[in-house]
Amino acid sequence: MNLIEKITWYWQNKGVRGLVRRIVKGRESALHHMLGQEQRSAGMTPSAADLRAIAADTLDVRALIKRSYAPIQPLPVYSAPGPSARINLVTDSINSGSLFGGVATAIILSVLLAKRTGAKLRVVTRTEAPDASGFAHVLECNGIKYVDDVEFVQVGVSDERAQLDVCEGDRFLTTSWWTTACVLGSIPPSRIDYLLQEDERMFYPHGDDWLRCQEVLMREDIRFIINTEMLLRHFTSTGLEHMASHAMWFEPAFPNQILRAPNPGNEQRLKFFFYARPNNLRNLFYRGIEVLDEVVAEGILDPKSWDVYFVGKDVPKLRLGGVLEPIVLPTMEWRDYSAFIASIDLGLCLMATPHPSYPPLDLAVTGALVVTNQFGVKRDLQNYSSRIICVQPDAKSLKEGLRAMIVRAEAEQKTGRPSGKHHHLSTSWETSLAAIVEQLR
Repeated sequence: MNLIEKITWYWQNKGVRGLVRRIVKGRESALHHMLGQEQRSAGMTPSAADLRAIAADTLDVRALIKRSYAPIQPLPVYSAPGPSARINLVTDSINSGSLFGGVATAIILSVLLAKRTGAKLRVVTRTEAPDASGFAHVLECNGIKYVDDVEFVQVGVSDERAQLDVCEGDRFLTTSWWTTACVLGSIPPSRIDYLLQEDERMFYPHGDDWLRCQEVLMREDIRFIINTEMLLRHFTSTGLEHMASHAMWFEPAFPNQILRAPNPGNEQRLKFFFYARPNNLRNLFYRGIEVLDEVVAEGILDPKSWDVYFVGKDVPKLRLGGVLEPIVLPTMEWRDYSAFIASIDLGLCLMATPHPSYPPLDLAVTGALVVTNQFGVKRDLQNYSSRIICVQPDAKSLKEGLRAMIVRAEAEQKTGRPSGKHHHLSTSWETSLAAIVEQLR
């Protein structure tokens, strides 16, 4: 009898109290598996306190749901006098480890919207105390000047004493389905704009978390701001047809990227980049290392000519093809990351979602070659750059894609990269977000 069968038997034959007593005697981990498996993303995992509460004689359903879904409980607010207009950016964290991709884009949009409307700007974080220096760093690296004061406040998910003062002039820019859900619990929908940068339903297996996310995305009383036209097409083709009239989209910008000039006759070693995030399942870490292992073992990528870098978090030490140990780099600050990306010749960036993700675009802007995967409406990224190829995510297709791009990179090592612009992306956030800001103001 497996674990689930045992739990079912206890529940059917001993009742809820019998099951709880068995758990108290040493089976808390089993209940954690039952209730928490689908809830480990986005801070939805039941805590030890949740499990102890369940182990009481009386099972309080409301208390259990509140504790299991603390991030989406109504934002604690109180009315107070305030400015005539204020933009509230609500996100989990703006600390250094959170500033790439979506969070940085949210910061930039909130600043440009505040500048355009003359509103005050307040950053509200939910899981970590806000880091004002990180906020300023994002603006500096993206060439955006903002001289007005910014208010930073933390309204912690688990802090029962935390409250946020609100007034009639407050508008909210939310950055995930869970921050949107918590704000919707306290603020009228007409004052909420949801910056949506991925199909967040894909963060979960089909279950309670997926359902709650879907319910937020189905709402027709808030405005959605979608990162890329491709992602919006995905939404309207997967059951969210209302977004055709309730959403606006933009393409990201890539300002101040460090470009590597063509260097004919360069005999230095080539650099390979792998976007390695084993704990972010959509990044297909294991398919990536599986293919790289074959590419090295078969001599397609020669360790005598290439240095291989794995960039990410929680990356184990590995040996590719039995002969090559990748150089593992942790998350870098923005400026260091830009300089590093500019040194790369070829990158493998996998993302099993309909958004192109930022790393392939980061690389292409600097002139690097990129292999990434197709997914749904994401079939071809040539509209962004001819230096990106998009192939099916099966091992054979990825290996052949890498083979072709390795040959191309090695040829360019001898002749130099082609001169001129390698992409069709904006280099100005003011330009990229101009239409969105005008619609939101």
